[in-house]
Amino acid sequence: MELAILVIFIVGYLGITTEHFLRIDKSAIALLTGVGCWAIYFIQHSAQMELAESSLMHHVQEIASILLFLMGAMTIVELIDAHDGFRIITDRITAKRKSSLLWIICAVTFFMSALLDNLTTAIVMTSLNRKLIDDIKLRHLFGGMVILSANAGGAWSPIGDVTTTMLWISGSITTSGIIGKLLLPSIAGMILPLLILHFRLKGEINRPAESSTSQIVSNRDRLIVFCTGVAALLLVPVIKQTTHLPPFMGMMFSLGILWLVTELLHGKKIMEEKSRYSALQALRKIDMPSVLFFLGILLAVASLGEVGYLNALAVQLQQTLGSTFQINVAIGVISSIVDNVPLVAAAITMYPVQEMITADPWLSQFMCDGNFWSLLALTAGTGGSLLIIGSAAGVAVMGMEKISFGWYLRNITPLAIISYAFSCMVYWWMM
Repeated sequence: MELAILVIFIVGYLGITTEHFLRIDKSAIALLTGVGCWAIYFIQHSAQMELAESSLMHHVQEIASILLFLMGAMTIVELIDAHDGFRIITDRITAKRKSSLLWIICAVTFFMSALLDNLTTAIVMTSLNRKLIDDIKLRHLFGGMVILSANAGGAWSPIGDVTTTMLWISGSITTSGIIGKLLLPSIAGMILPLLILHFRLKGEINRPAESSTSQIVSNRDRLIVFCTGVAALLLVPVIKQTTHLPPFMGMMFSLGILWLVTELLHGKKIMEEKSRYSALQALRKIDMPSVLFFLGILLAVASLGEVGYLNALAVQLQQTLGSTFQINVAIGVISSIVDNVPLVAAAITMYPVQEMITADPWLSQFMCDGNFWSLLALTAGTGGSLLIIGSAAGVAVMGMEKISFGWYLRNITPLAIISYAFSCMVYWWMM
């Protein structure tokens, strides 16, 4: 039965990668794969149905928190966009050359993802790209670099990526430790692909025509919604740190704040005009197929973890490779195929943090802020950029810009491989 689950996962994964050839939406394939894997699991455990249901609901709880976070972030961005709020930024970006604009976008993405997280930042910056770039092919290229920059920026911050947050909560890393060890490798991993594209990109940017919304929304309303929306997004990690609530609760609270502000702004307008700028309209415009795709993928990966494939993989890596550096590099590559969260969770389980100083060089790597944990944060965070479905940021951009798996594999994956290898080399040099 375990083999059947693996076969369904592989077939489903191949179906997703050949979406354009099959002409079947990836969300449908992902849902069939996720539910199919769990159907086999339930058949196998028919004599222990309560245990099987408990296992499923445990994973559904984790997945639902990610999906609610994603939906909240998308709705906030849609509300800002409905009020043409991103014009406040785009009007101040005067760069006309493609290469200059790419540097600006990637730098903002890199540092913003450390303050927010890579998923939220990817959504915001993709929406910003739509306001700055008219050419869809060029926007895809910028979208791919947003994924690289968001994942690189999230790796060196304890709140920038869900895996670094897991390591931080488990006591494997500290804020000062992770920043000190990973800031330079993360920057290096972003800059090298930028330098390559800098010499490839020629000419100037063609901006989209100004939307009709900008002529209707007042400057006052635009500024209020933009500032409230950005402040609401920045409030999410603050709520998490001060109350210890899950991130999706902070995102829902922030959405509630912006929703209330827009209701007060447009409360006296006629219903037809008010509905255009309401949160209900924004909710109708969020990309639900991408949310369902995310659901299917995470369900499928959860089933692999439940039957023990991911733990077995972690053990096999230890027995085969042995070296901390090689194990972590391999985990990063694998995290582009399966979700990095269960891989990091398996590593935390297998290698508990050493609380006592030891002379053993192997065990000393598992001390708090030891090389194993720091490198794991780097590789698990940036390795997902190797494939577009390897990270939450990639899945979000994929859905928003309709980037195909094959296009990303041809155009961005080579840059991501260079970025990943270079960041690991810089870390090795710093060890």
